[in-house]
Amino acid sequence: MTLTDTTPQQEVVTGQLANGLTCDIPASSPLAKLLRSQRTWVGPSAKERLGILRRAESIAIVGASPNPSRSSYFVGTYLLQSSDYRVYFVNPNATEILGQKAYPDLQSLPEVPDIVDVFRKASDIPSVIDDALAIGAKTVWVQLGIWNQDAAVYGESKGLTVVMDRCIKVEHARFSGGLHLLGFDTGQISSRKKVL
Repeated sequence: MTLTDTTPQQEVVTGQLANGLTCDIPASSPLAKLLRSQRTWVGPSAKERLGILRRAESIAIVGASPNPSRSSYFVGTYLLQSSDYRVYFVNPNATEILGQKAYPDLQSLPEVPDIVDVFRKASDIPSVIDDALAIGAKTVWVQLGIWNQDAAVYGESKGLTVVMDRCIKVEHARFSGGLHLLGFDTGQISSRKKVL
């Protein structure tokens, strides 16, 4: 559905449905607000995400945390233990994460990472994209639950591959055949349910 604003005195928006029909909706209505918030950007397909992960040799985790209860810590642990990636942690407030040196910013890394994995709030994504572009990174992967459609469109317009609202750990485990029902890498592929 697309929305186009009509004249200001009418205070309505025209909604266009997928079947081509249109209707006028009061601009202040909850439905108009909902339609404006709907996601229209579509990132790389599953096959393309698999290709990104297979080609990558290094990943920088921006917003990595030394706190074991944070999702970035869990993802970092998984990547270090279950992949061959060179993993870099980016956090200006930490000196070490998971026994590895933490870097204050992307510019301080010893190499340009193949993937910049982002654990930052949605409003921070444009600046991370600018930082990734500044160092010549090719892919920005924004973690599960984080969505900034304008930033994704902007990144793509600058030549970046952008993956958004997807967990790199879940995707890696899924593509490598190790994703368990609870999201943990079991190390084996099986169609049988384990009996406890």
